[in-house]
Amino acid sequence: MKTLYLECTMGAAGDMLMAALYELLDEAQREDFLNTMNALGLHGVEVSPVAAKTSGITGTHMQVLVHGREEHHHEHGQAHHHHATPGHIAGIIDGLALPQGVKEQAKAVYHAIAQAEAQAHGCSVGEVHYHEVGALDAIADVTGVCYAMNLLAPEAVCASPVHVGCGTVKCAHGIMPVPAPAAAALLMGIPTYGGTIQGELCTPTGAALLKTFVQRFGPMPAMVPEKIGYGVGTKEFEQANCVRAFWGESDGGENGAIVELVCNIDDMTPEALAFAASRLLELGALDVYTTPGTMKKGRPGHVLTVLCEPEKESEMARHILAQTTTNGLRARRCGKYFLTPGTGVVQTQWGPVGVKLAQGFGAFHAKPEFEGAAALAKANGLPYQTVFEDALRKLERGQ
Repeated sequence: MKTLYLECTMGAAGDMLMAALYELLDEAQREDFLNTMNALGLHGVEVSPVAAKTSGITGTHMQVLVHGREEHHHEHGQAHHHHATPGHIAGIIDGLALPQGVKEQAKAVYHAIAQAEAQAHGCSVGEVHYHEVGALDAIADVTGVCYAMNLLAPEAVCASPVHVGCGTVKCAHGIMPVPAPAAAALLMGIPTYGGTIQGELCTPTGAALLKTFVQRFGPMPAMVPEKIGYGVGTKEFEQANCVRAFWGESDGGENGAIVELVCNIDDMTPEALAFAASRLLELGALDVYTTPGTMKKGRPGHVLTVLCEPEKESEMARHILAQTTTNGLRARRCGKYFLTPGTGVVQTQWGPVGVKLAQGFGAFHAKPEFEGAAALAKANGLPYQTVFEDALRKLERGQ
C-alpha cells in the first residue's frame, strides 16, 4: 500500500508541507505541478522551488511570490490581502484552473480554518475574516498541498505527533500564546507537544492541512521508504526547521479500531426500539441499526448493533442495558478501514449545496449532502432528484 508519512518534529506550515510533497514527485509530476501552480489564475502569484539548507540538511523551500515579493509574514505578520471572508475565499478557489476534486479539498481546508477561527474568536463562521490566512500566498500553499496530494495519490497518510513550539506570537489580533487559538482548535484530537523552542511551529494552515489529509497520528508504520522529501521553512531555529515526508510501501492493514455491541431483542414495541436507537445516537454512538431476525421460540425480533469508539465501550454498554429490555450484550473489537472525511460546497443553478468528501486508500468520494439538496428542492418546487443530479454533474464536470 502506497503510504505517506509526515514527520512534524518542527510543526507544520503550508509552504513546508508543499515543499516536502514536491520533493516526492517524479520529474514529469514536478513539471506538471509547477505548470499548474503558475497557471492557476491567482493574480500575480508565482511558485518556484528553491534549494534550501537548514542546520546542515538540504531540502526545498517553496518560494511563493506575490507581484515579485515573498511574503514573510508566515501567516502572522502583516499581509496585504486582509479580511477575506469564507465566501470570498471559496469564490477564488472555484475560479482556479484545478481539477474539481482538488478544489473541493482546498475548500474543505479553508472550511476547517473558518470553523476554528469562529470558535477561537466567538463569532459565527460567516463573520470570520481570514487575516493573514486569506493572503494569496496562503491560498497557493493550500491549493499546492492539495494538488501535490492529488498527483501522489497515497493510499494511506500518517503523521507523527505535532510539535507546536512555545511562547507567544504576534498576529493581526495582537500577541497570542503558541499555538494560536485557531491552530489550537484545529489540533483538537491530534497528539501534540510543546518542548523548549520559542515560536509558532504549527500554523493554522499547517494544522488544517494535517487535519484534512492525515488518517492516523503516531509512530511511523512499518514501511519500505522509496523517497524522502525535505520541506524547509522560512524561519531559522536552533534545530533543522523542516517537515520530512517519507514515501513508500507499507503492508496496509486497518487504520483504526471500533467496537461493535450486539444484542437480540424480541420484547420491545417498534416505537420503544426506535426511541432507544435514537437515544443511543444522541448518547455518543457512531452508528445504531437493527436487522430483523427470528429469535428463540420462533419469535420475530431484532438484532440491535451499536458502533462506538473503543474507549466508550463500557459507557455505551451501560446505555444499551438502560435504554432497552435486553439483559446482556456481546462486545466485539474490530479493525476498521476508513476514508478521511471532509466537507466542501458545490454551486447548483439554484444555490450552493454542501458536499461530503472522503479520501484514502487510493479512493476519493464526493457526494452532495441530502439536507442541502432537499432544502433547495423544496424552496424551488423541484423533485429532490433534479437538484441532487445537478449538484452531482457540477461535481463530476471538473474531475
